[in-house]
Amino acid sequence: MSSPRTRFYLDKQNKKWLGVCAGISDYTGLDVTLVRIGFILLTLFGSGVGIIAYLVTAWMAPVKPQELTYSSKEDAKFWQGVRTNPRRTARLVRSRIRDIDRRLADVEAYVTSSHGRLSREIENLR
Repeated sequence: MSSPRTRFYLDKQNKKWLGVCAGISDYTGLDVTLVRIGFILLTLFGSGVGIIAYLVTAWMAPVKPQELTYSSKEDAKFWQGVRTNPRRTARLVRSRIRDIDRRLADVEAYVTSSHGRLSREIENLR
């Protein structure tokens, strides 16, 4: 089952009318202004297809639940990455965990090594 954060929702908090353009912006990571300009161009040059697509999307898509709001821009960027390319995001997370693990191993090796001064300081703290 997919995470609720990877689904498309109408973004009622950043809406201008029904929240479709804000939802597309949230889902893809594009600037909402660019999405709105694209919608206007689609409507003008597409003989009204944009309005029909907008209304159908507003009718079919669920509203974004309040608990799925992002606490930071980094969190929003992460979930947009998951939606666009889950494998790349998984590799990125694995890479970060490996880096943290390597740094922790370096700290552990330094603390447990036989550095004379460090050993004396640790013994003095006891």
